[in-house]
Amino acid sequence: MDFATMSLRPTRGGWREEVDRLDAAVFSAVAATQTPRLDGALRRVSRAADHWKLWIGTAAVLGVTGGPRGRRAAVNGLASAALSSAVVNLVLKPLARRRRPDRPRYQVPIIRRVSMPRSTSFPSGHAAAATAFATGVASTLPQISIPLGAVAALVAYSRVHTGVHYPADVVAGSVAGTALAQLAVGAVEGGRGHRLSRTSTPSPTVAS
Repeated sequence: MDFATMSLRPTRGGWREEVDRLDAAVFSAVAATQTPRLDGALRRVSRAADHWKLWIGTAAVLGVTGGPRGRRAAVNGLASAALSSAVVNLVLKPLARRRRPDRPRYQVPIIRRVSMPRSTSFPSGHAAAATAFATGVASTLPQISIPLGAVAALVAYSRVHTGVHYPADVVAGSVAGTALAQLAVGAVEGGRGHRLSRTSTPSPTVAS
């Protein structure tokens, strides 16, 4: 199998080509592994994350049931997902220009497949948004970081399982999402603290 066409950019030899080959080999192994009981579930997970449906729904639940901290966590999560999606889709994907996997070549089962996005493959926007949302929420509600992180990881893996991303795409997306969430939370919390300081500053009084 010619893995050179799957590389981020054509190379001859070196560590980058070896990483590309390993990446394609892992993708091929996932495609070849029969998981009939998981295929439908992972396809639904992948679709649930389309257009942020899963994260908007989670943020709504947090906002309604979590009180002030829940609303704060929801804002941090959505802001983190927004920043990561913007950077990944507008900056990183155009720079990498990696082609999506050729599902017929790898014989990815039809039952697993979701719609193939038109954007380039590297890094994964779904993985970035998922990880960023989980990181943003956990900055305020660390007690739910483990279950929410597990959901984010499941979304990331589902993109490989359904055949729309290579493993390296979702790893890079997850790393980008984690890093960008720190920036988003810092900006949101900084703005929130500035507003609070302005509202809590006592009005000047005139001496009598």
